[in-house]
Amino acid sequence: MLREIVLDTETTGTDAKGGDRLIEIGCVELINHIRTGQTFHRFVNPQRAVSAGAFGVHGISDAFLADKPLFGDIVDALLDFCGDGRLVIHNAPFDVGFLNMEFARLKPSSPPPIVLEEVVDTLTLARRRHPGAANNLDALCNRYGIDTTKRTKHGALLDAEILAEVYIELLGGKQTSLGLAAVAEDGTAAPSTAAIRVYEDYTTLPSRPIRSRLTDDERDRHATFVATLGTNAIWKDYMGEETP
Repeated sequence: MLREIVLDTETTGTDAKGGDRLIEIGCVELINHIRTGQTFHRFVNPQRAVSAGAFGVHGISDAFLADKPLFGDIVDALLDFCGDGRLVIHNAPFDVGFLNMEFARLKPSSPPPIVLEEVVDTLTLARRRHPGAANNLDALCNRYGIDTTKRTKHGALLDAEILAEVYIELLGGKQTSLGLAAVAEDGTAAPSTAAIRVYEDYTTLPSRPIRSRLTDDERDRHATFVATLGTNAIWKDYMGEETP
């Protein structure tokens, strides 16, 4: 069994070493790359002001955080939830840097630091799979057709939930169930937990267009590249296109 924890944070700013602090942590549990529904979510009082730039990103105010627990008060619950699960983070050095700085502040009883090399960085995965393309979370959601209509502002738990979907797509997608069942004459499934229908003749399977995962920018850049190939491009022989 592979247990993974998709994690995201929000902070007072971008400089952990300069004193910026965590203000929100969100985690989503995956078992064998499937969401279990188990999540972890906490807001944290950073004991310092949220920068204007950070507030513009996540909209979490100093007043809202004033009565929230300190990081030291929630760290045990966070560690219990994560357990021995492998962390999955987008742009891992950023979040890991903040978490390790928070851990270090808990001396002398600080937890061991997170080893960055043991974290799955989805930004690295995305760059390998889509070299040269935009690979921030918004761009990946657009590429994979993931709904982000609820994401008017950044939020740790919401972003972790979205990242969990992106992560599965980066792995190539995964069918969560393979239960098989016959279909009754009235078109309803037989009384079992069927995930897909069984057809006597596979040629009767309903067809649907494949959703394009290209962004407009990727289409434009591809068209520009194709235009540089000239009229004698060898690939046209395979596409059935005649050169003039």
